[in-house]
Amino acid sequence: MGDVVTVPERYGLGPIEVTAITAAAVEMAAPLTGSGYSVSGCSGGGGVSSQGGGGVAMSCKVGNAATINDAMSLQVVKIDHTVAVLRIEPAG
Repeated sequence: MGDVVTVPERYGLGPIEVTAITAAAVEMAAPLTGSGYSVSGCSGGGGVSSQGGGGVAMSCKVGNAATINDAMSLQVVKIDHTVAVLRIEPAG
């Protein structure tokens, strides 16, 4: 836990921090770098404090591909106890 994934600024998020890994989902938090935020395919949203500023929290289940800010695709490929494999790529 606590691993941080840096994503391109055009995705509208700062570094994504893994806050928890359960048998079914990966929970993450990230600061917002843009003025808006949208997510589909994962539960999430809402305001959280992330790295000292405003941010969002997400919980993504294995196999679900989420689209974030209509710019980024995030998929939890696999969860193995305390390790998760994420696939992050441009949306579309």
